[in-house]
Order: sequence, then structure tokens, then C-alpha cells
Amino acid sequence: MRMVRVEPMWIEGYPFTAVQVELPKTTLLVIANSVGYAMCGALDVQLLRTKLRSRNVVAMRATGVRTLEELLAAPVESQTQAAEELGIHAGMPMREALATLGRAAQNG
Repeated sequence: MRMVRVEPMWIEGYPFTAVQVELPKTTLLVIANSVGYAMCGALDVQLLRTKLRSRNVVAMRATGVRTLEELLAAPVESQTQAAEELGIHAGMPMREALATLGRAAQNG
């Protein structure tokens, strides 16, 4: 079994890096570009929204996902204020939220 999987991923024509880390009893999932990232339930959005708010991190989380494919198919469960400023909100399809990051990266 591979412990770490890193691969390029294209979402609506925008480039991302996908990372899957197999850990004991859990899997860490991240899909990221130069603007921000989506993660599995391991992401502490509350920490980013409060104590680390000044960092302006663009991030969103989906829960109950075990693979990168499931992360892409899941709805956004929570997000940072910086993600909200881009129009990302809870309930939005993660693929759509990531495409929003792709457009933001392209528009620089």
C-alpha cells in the first residue's frame, strides 16, 4: 500500500495538486492550488476562522470522505472567511468551489 499519493488534477480546466496520505485509521485528503485548498474533515476551519483569521487562508472542508474522488463529489461543509469572499459557501459542490479557486488563480 502506498502511504502518500501526490498527483496533478484538473478541475474545469484549472490545475490543482491532489494529495492523499494514508495514516493509521484515517486518510488525509487535500486538493490545492496557489489560492487555497479543500480538505477532508481533519481541517480545523474554526481555528482558521478565529485564531488564524489574520492569515486570510482560503480553505474549505468536506466531512465523511475517504478518497480524493469523494472529496470532489462532496458538498462544502464549512469554509473560511477568505473563501466566503470568493463566493464559496456551505452546501456548494466542492468541485464548483475548487473551480472558483481555479478562476481566482487564473485572474491573479
